[in-house]
Amino acid sequence: MTTTMPPIQDSNTDAIPDVQGRSDERRVAIDRVGVKGIRYPITIATRAGSTEAADATVNMYVSLPEDRKGTHMSRFLELLNDYRSGMTPQRIVELCHQIRSTLDAERSHVEMSFTYFISKAAPATGRPGLMDYSVRMACDASSTGDIFTLGVTAPATSLCPCSKEISAYGAHNQRCLITAEIRMNAMVWIEELVEYIESAASCPVYSVLKRADEKVVTERAYENPKFVEDTVRDLAHMLDGVDRIDWYRIHSENFESIHSHNAYAEIERTK
Repeated sequence: MTTTMPPIQDSNTDAIPDVQGRSDERRVAIDRVGVKGIRYPITIATRAGSTEAADATVNMYVSLPEDRKGTHMSRFLELLNDYRSGMTPQRIVELCHQIRSTLDAERSHVEMSFTYFISKAAPATGRPGLMDYSVRMACDASSTGDIFTLGVTAPATSLCPCSKEISAYGAHNQRCLITAEIRMNAMVWIEELVEYIESAASCPVYSVLKRADEKVVTERAYENPKFVEDTVRDLAHMLDGVDRIDWYRIHSENFESIHSHNAYAEIERTK
């Protein structure tokens, strides 16, 4: 239920001073000022043509010139409310420019982080289950252009080639978190990026596994051993072949099962 409070009548509204709009004598410009950690419901456009609700954490900033005391924080939330539905890269870019225009700023920045759910069938039984993926969308906008970045983190399985080679039986494996951040010249969907990430691992992970499924994923990982270096190289090779992607930064962190440390590899490329 939404409760709307009646507006407070104040005949002296025009007399309220605009403190943020005053000049500042210290003459120090600020790179980013704004609001951070906003919890906000949004809807995300999906590849299938529908939308999915998400609980997002939003950060919104503008640059502030050296002669201005402050920015008007409430305007960030007012603008966000107008753009919360059907969130796509294009709409985030539009929001970023609207913020820059409304707050009369040289640069603006918007980033949204949320959990995105995709229905995924188990490999043998086909039992459906929802897998959760961490997604980040960010945009920097200025008079010289826009930079939009889409990032997706997906869990997966990696199995050690060395362990398999040297052991009389078995091989140690680990859960890994693989992240791909991309900049694109045409639409790349979250679901697509998840598919690239998961296919670079020894085996994907699933939320629902019956015994027949467990047998499949265990054997699949054993037949497809990969070092952390293999994972990022294979993912880089795939992204190199996608013409819609202009830049990427990818990394994998493997949570080792026989060491007290993690293995890590990263690649950044401008195509």
